[in-house]
Amino acid sequence: MSNRANNKFQIRIWQWGLLVAIFVFWWAMTKPGLVPTFFFTTDSQAAFFFGEPLEIFGRIKEWFVGGEIYSHLAVTLYETVMAFVIGTVAGLAVGLWLALSPMAAAICDPFIKGLNSMPRVILAPIFAVWFGLGPASKIALGFTLVFFIVFFNVYQGVREVNPTVLNSARMLGASSQQLLRHVYLPSAMSWVFSSLHTSVGMAFVAAVIGEYLGSAEGVGYLILQAESTFDMNTVMAGILVLTFFALVIDRLVTEAEKRLMRWQPLAGR
Repeated sequence: MSNRANNKFQIRIWQWGLLVAIFVFWWAMTKPGLVPTFFFTTDSQAAFFFGEPLEIFGRIKEWFVGGEIYSHLAVTLYETVMAFVIGTVAGLAVGLWLALSPMAAAICDPFIKGLNSMPRVILAPIFAVWFGLGPASKIALGFTLVFFIVFFNVYQGVREVNPTVLNSARMLGASSQQLLRHVYLPSAMSWVFSSLHTSVGMAFVAAVIGEYLGSAEGVGYLILQAESTFDMNTVMAGILVLTFFALVIDRLVTEAEKRLMRWQPLAGR
């Protein structure tokens, strides 16, 4: 086994060990008499506020074995993926356009900064009025969160293109399309993928917030219903399910990055 493979194996062992340790500590803190309770009067209070890991995993198993979770999960994933894809494409397109059009960038600059500084979560009830309580309002909210993350990274990546490379390409007679394809886009791609890892979480946040404010389906709706009855085990089960699928999507982004960024030596490590 090579040193690189051995190091990756050791990292995986440490990661899984840390994950197991976290859940064991969580379980011990909610079991009567195993660990002294410093923040709660009784062990049952710790279980009430944080849930019990075994009960939580049992709830997740019931959801998937009984099929209750699938329709709700499909709705949340649809909202998340659509917001992520549309926001990414729009952020990439607008970021390239303004980075290559200084006059347009100067005109739009105060408007973009104003929109970006707005606490966009407050738009959720407005989108619910405009687009209804279906997935469209959640996608719209997610779009506003994802778009600006991708936009600013693309804009900065294009503006920081190496001037020596750019001038050399122009001297060799490269057209505008060739400059875009072979100079500007490669310069921006590392910035884009850096932003996409953050955007995944933001898209999930938007979907869940939208489901909180008004929905009859989705994992966020299940969590809201559980909170109304103080069912912390179901709340934590929903959070763990969302976290798992957020990691899955983030992993897909990482694999796409490795394939598209092979020309960067560090991308595939």
